[in-house]
This record gives sequence, C-alpha cells and structure tokens, in this order.
Amino acid sequence: MTFPEHGQPADRIAALMDQMKAGDADWRGGRVPLYVFGATPGVAEVGRDAFNAFFSENALGAKRAFSSLKRMEEEVIAMALDLFHGPEGSTGNMTSGGTESIVMAIKACRDFNRAARGDARHRGNLVLPVTAHPAFEKGASLMDLEVRRTPVGADLRADPAAMEAAMDADTIMIVGSTPCFPYGVVDPIPALSELALRRGVWLHVDACVGGYFAPFARALGRPIPAFDFANPGVMSLSADLHKFGFCPKPASTVFYRDAARHAAQTLDLDVWPNGRFATNTLVGTRPGGGVAAAWAVLNFLGRDGYMQIAERLLAMRDAYVAGIEAIPGMRVFGKPDLSILAFGHPGRDADSIAAGMSARGWIPGMVRTPPGLHLMMSLLHEPARPAFLADLAGAVAEAKPATGKQASAVY
Repeated sequence: MTFPEHGQPADRIAALMDQMKAGDADWRGGRVPLYVFGATPGVAEVGRDAFNAFFSENALGAKRAFSSLKRMEEEVIAMALDLFHGPEGSTGNMTSGGTESIVMAIKACRDFNRAARGDARHRGNLVLPVTAHPAFEKGASLMDLEVRRTPVGADLRADPAAMEAAMDADTIMIVGSTPCFPYGVVDPIPALSELALRRGVWLHVDACVGGYFAPFARALGRPIPAFDFANPGVMSLSADLHKFGFCPKPASTVFYRDAARHAAQTLDLDVWPNGRFATNTLVGTRPGGGVAAAWAVLNFLGRDGYMQIAERLLAMRDAYVAGIEAIPGMRVFGKPDLSILAFGHPGRDADSIAAGMSARGWIPGMVRTPPGLHLMMSLLHEPARPAFLADLAGAVAEAKPATGKQASAVY
C-alpha cells in the first residue's frame, strides 16, 4: 500500500476497519486464552469513557500541564500500596505495561547496587526460576546483565534452595512470581524474602498477572501466601492494571519499598539545549487516558467489586479444572492458584490437540514443558466453558499419540 493521495470519509474508514476486524478471533466469546481481560460490561464502559475523556492529554506533562492526571496517578499508586501493604515511605508509579515495569525495576536495582558498592560499572546477575517472565531477559539484555535461571520444584514453584545455589557475590536480584505465567502457581515469596534478607539481595515480585487478583483471592480464603511488601525482603513489585485490574491498556504499576530505591529508577538527563529531561518511565509520552481509566475503574469497583469478580473467577477456575480432569487421561499441571491453567494428556500429542481446538474455532495457548495447553482466563471465559470442554474432549479423542517432543508454544 502506498501513502494515500486523498483522504476518505470517516464512515468509509470505519467500514474498512469493520471488514478487517471480521477476521479477528472471537475474544468476546472467550475463544482467546490471553491478550484480553474482561470483567463486566459496566467495568468496560467506565474504563472506556474515562479513557476517552482524557484521550488527548499526555501523562508526560502531568506535573506541568495536567494536574488532574498527576492527582489521579498519585491516587492510583496510593490505593495500590494500601492493597500491597506498602510500608511508610513506599512509593511507585504507573508504566505502559508489565515489561516496562520489570525493566524499570531491574534498572533501579542495578543503579542502587552500583551506588552501594561504589562501583559504577558493576555487572551483576539476576537469579530467577525458569518460570519467570522473559521480560527479565529483555531488561538484562538492555543493561548487559547476566541472567541465571534455576529449575522449579515438583510443585512447579520456585525452589529457594536451587536459587541460592546459583547465587554468588555478584547477584543483585532474585525474582518470584505471583503467579508464574506458565503454570499459574504462586512462588513461595515468604521463603524468597528470607533468602533475600539473609544474602543481602533485592527481591522483586513479579505480580504483573496476579497483583490485582491475588489479594482478593486471599481474602476469600484461598491458600495464597503473602506475596507483597508484608514480606520484609520484598524491595520492588510489579502489577498490571490492564490484566486483572480490568483497566484499559496500557496501564501497569511498579512499586518500591522506599524512596531511595524508587529514585534509582529515575532517568534524569541534562544533555540537550532544552535543559533537564527527567522521567520515572522508559517511555516519554504516555496516554493520559490510561491513567484516567485506571483511576476510574479502581474507584468504580472498590474492594467489594473486586471481591465479587474474584469469587466468580475462582468458581469458574474450579469448574474448568474439574471439567478438564473429567476427560479421560487429561490432567492439570500443578495446583494453579488463580485463573491460569496448564494441562495435557501424557498419551496424546499436545500439538495435535491444539490443532483440533484450532479447527473448532479456538485460539490454543500452549506450554512446552511438559507439553500441553494453556489458558489465562477472565470472566470472558465463564460462558464459554461448556463449549470449550466439549470441544477439548473431541480434540483429545482425535489427537495423535504423544511423540515425546516439546509442544510448539509461541506468544
């Protein structure tokens, strides 16, 4: 396509986009196992309206031009720190997503450690379970840091002993997830906190997936360990508002135990004719709509609203687990804590099962080790359960025998 010589009417543009969208997967019908997160229509409407109300504002200018956005972001951070048991002096900021939150936490850890060591060139290493998100590799690659991945235990959770064995004098950060993406299990954060304190290293909790879900699941009596700043070894925590906070994209948060660690995240540059340029984010321009929508959704739902959604999600998760394991030979891997499931059949080829689900109109998520399928579910998947389980049973029955090879998992 070449650059258009002439513009087209708005209704023609809308019609063309509708035509293109017609080929997209049916995420509204619960046929997509990731990417989109839905609560209730009312939540979506509140978020959309708030986003559009601040459609043109730029959160980069919140301090100078848009005091409303500055106030809303500060209140989002304060509400979240209340949720995550932030101690006196804890702080944080919003970012564009989980990857940016993680990258900024790594940057803060690196610079804080360099200052403490008196070595501005120290090249540290990060120790994390094999289940930790690839965003840690992204950050380490950008900053020329070493990543050491360790095996998980039989329960698929981080193994503190294996992590400690991989640590040395140059280790600057260890990582735990709430939950890990591959299996949906929460790592033993209290044990990792003890390890971090004993070895004098920074513990980051990646709660990008479950940060705005796990507190309410715990309040409902589910066996989820304390995962936040209630653990004294936790120095930073990331949590995505646009996942189980059910806020419009892009919206994530990153938090620090104290202001000194948060200050190490700041990019403060004075290198050009315009003068000083300082941000707490990797990006400059940020959509004001993302800030406003997060503020609106948190206030619209409140604790009771999130509790009601969490209760529905957990009941739905339990029903999916029971339905999957009712299919002969199928089993769920580990004991998932929230609404991520990984599951497979030891005698059937995972890629073949996935192909059967794809032929039936589903977008199959995959996990390679052990070979299986993967679901990250929101309330969009609640009404889809009977059709999903029926089609899964059919796909399993038709699948080829297991080959022993890893499944093809691409995200």
